Amino acid sequence: MNKLKKKRYLEREVSWMYFNRRVLQEAQDKTVPILERFGFLGIYSNNLDEFFRVRVAVLNRIITLRGNSFRNEKEKAKETLLQINELYKKYGVEFEETFTSLKKELEEYNIYILDEKQINEEQRKQIHHLFINKLSLYLYPRIFFEKSNFKDLDDESVYLAIRLLHLSGKKDYALLEIPAGRFGRFVELQSGEADKKIFMFIDDVIRICLPSIFAGQSIQQFEACAFKLTKDAEIDIDISLEGALNKVDKAVKNRKWGQPVRFIYDRNMPADLLRQIRLRFNIRKTDNVVAGSCYHNLKDLMSFPDCRNGGLKYPERQALSVPEFLESESVLEVIKRQDLLLHYPYHHFSNYIRLMREAAVSREVHTIKITLYRLAKHSAVAEALICAAKNGKKVTVVIELLARFDEASNIYWTKKMQDAGINVILGIEGLKIHAKLTFIKGKKIDIACISTGNFHEGNAKTYTDLSLITANRGIVKEVDAVFRFIQKPYFSAVFKKLLVAPLTLRAGIKSLINTEIGNAKKGKAAFIKCKLNHVIDSEIIDKLYEASAAGVKIDLLVRGSCSIVTGITGISSNISVKGIIDRYLEHSRIFIFCNGGNGKYYIGSADWAYRNFDARVEVLVPVVDEKLQKELDLIVEYGLKDNRKARIVDGTGDNRILREGDPFRSQEELFRHLSYE
Repeated sequence: MNKLKKKRYLEREVSWMYFNRRVLQEAQDKTVPILERFGFLGIYSNNLDEFFRVRVAVLNRIITLRGNSFRNEKEKAKETLLQINELYKKYGVEFEETFTSLKKELEEYNIYILDEKQINEEQRKQIHHLFINKLSLYLYPRIFFEKSNFKDLDDESVYLAIRLLHLSGKKDYALLEIPAGRFGRFVELQSGEADKKIFMFIDDVIRICLPSIFAGQSIQQFEACAFKLTKDAEIDIDISLEGALNKVDKAVKNRKWGQPVRFIYDRNMPADLLRQIRLRFNIRKTDNVVAGSCYHNLKDLMSFPDCRNGGLKYPERQALSVPEFLESESVLEVIKRQDLLLHYPYHHFSNYIRLMREAAVSREVHTIKITLYRLAKHSAVAEALICAAKNGKKVTVVIELLARFDEASNIYWTKKMQDAGINVILGIEGLKIHAKLTFIKGKKIDIACISTGNFHEGNAKTYTDLSLITANRGIVKEVDAVFRFIQKPYFSAVFKKLLVAPLTLRAGIKSLINTEIGNAKKGKAAFIKCKLNHVIDSEIIDKLYEASAAGVKIDLLVRGSCSIVTGITGISSNISVKGIIDRYLEHSRIFIFCNGGNGKYYIGSADWAYRNFDARVEVLVPVVDEKLQKELDLIVEYGLKDNRKARIVDGTGDNRILREGDPFRSQEELFRHLSYE
């Protein structure tokens, strides 16, 4: 059975490593502007941080389980970790080579990233001036005294491990946090030439400043090497709703005490210094200990200075307004007449904000309900809801406190909205609220908005997402029923239009696939076309394999993890999977089923993973307007046709691009299409 499964399924973590390599491959694509390629290196690095903090941490927890009943799970976790580590080291070499190559390529534009050994005396004076006036206020070494405690180190930061050799011959050890969050990771130095730019990692700037930092300590020699810890970020709390806000707040603050799951250090670090670090931080042999370059936490490459050179980044693109939203007409009146589909980031998020603003001030509207999974730091959505509450509307907000890594922002807005008189619901015990819903009730009209992504203006600039806004009575009524289910999980809700997890989504998707299987066996047209982020649920994958074996043509666009292995004769021969990495992060979920020629179309928040079917509240909504159905067809077809940014996802990790025919880049073509609508 296990041998068979290895052929049929790819472990989700291994598949994720293949996905992240697609990000790395985008950094290697010479057709991408060079600073955008630096950005993709930063995204690759940031993705790895989150992967180790969550997925690798979970595997480590499984391995430490006690009892013979967990033997199979532990062996599987160990095997997966071995594969991850092999890929991590292999891709790490690729990453360093790419970074070195990009730095050299940057010099062709007269832009240089120098280290402390490459600068001149005048630039050293600039660094000394920077230290005296700014840096010195925030650099406080922590010495390795006997009672020193270092368990609170922030795994968002990089640290310098420092070996100090006194004039007396005595050695001391210290560490120093690199204050990149306050000053940025890169310092610009004057070059003396108008068209030449010079940058340094702040890490190297601090190395130069060490004699000043330790002035008066009789130290004759310094050796400083960077390292980074990644810690287990899973929150372990009894999330009973009573006191949930305080529990999550406390758990988020306690993340810094998590057990290290990865330790990256400068491969040139002296052995005695490395030994001291591992001892102080309880770095075990079972932890991922990786010797790397002298720079870590390269997610900061996402914010590398733009150098005021327009040709080094993608040209700015103005997001579009929706033609139907005329300045003089009520948005609510427009929705009465027709369904609308917003497509971010091609459409501007202000289109949705306009709907919320009108709902907040309209005399016709008396109730607003919304689910919020992630909120922007300065959230226009939250401000609109607060405005509505202050205008006397009955506002209910379902907020997910356990939206990983956004808990602090969600806690902040929860308190602020509660202060404004908004009824804030903290979800259902044991289920994450991942559905993206807005419900607006008025005297003469009820409206719903169902989205594939968060109501988050920051995400809407870089994530491709869809929002259906409709006054369809059946759909709107069922969206309201989802809110009642969230408030009262034992509420007997019947959903005939929406597919709702954990109630009807799994059965609904299986039924749609079964229809295609039945039609294929009868010789009728049968196909499935989907665009989503993850396909890792084994039950659904088995159903797709069954459909493929029956002759159903299945075309999938999967950005992230995909456990399907394509091309297995008699099992997955009719399945094709592509993954697009491009300027925008592909995030929308679209599901199209042939249904005997009378196509069924859905969009929503759910991927095909166990958590989306069984551990979250998710919603897929049918799209019934024929014009909008054609729009969904076009989005998926463009993605499948892409031969510049779509890579083959077949379970091998090769990530090939089939550059056949005329060049076609789906994101560029979609923007062009929407611009001329």
